[in-house]
Amino acid sequence: MAERDAVRTDAENAAGPPLKRYAFMLRLRPGAATAYEEAHHAVWPEMLALLKRAGISEYSIYRRDELLILALRAADFESTWQKIESDPINTRWQHAMAPFFAPIEGLRPGERFPMMEEVFYLA
Repeated sequence: MAERDAVRTDAENAAGPPLKRYAFMLRLRPGAATAYEEAHHAVWPEMLALLKRAGISEYSIYRRDELLILALRAADFESTWQKIESDPINTRWQHAMAPFFAPIEGLRPGERFPMMEEVFYLA
């Protein structure tokens, strides 16, 4: 999975596990970019709270045409994502976002998303 050595910042809770960097790709359906961006300018407060509660920090989404690169920090991607996907708030959010996404391609065994491998990081 695409993760690098854990890095701590002064702002992180010293008692919690160190956070790792993760990134993955998704693809939008042609013509969905504007609506997708509008939805992400107004992410539901309860969805933002869920992401934080699950342990995600510094979550960014980058777009070039229909290609999305999603980058975040978490202690463990799989356990964090399990917390998110089991929550009814996320179920509602995913239902609202589903029309924007093209089918996921290129998954490797055991992946839920096409994960990126970090090859360089300058702290």
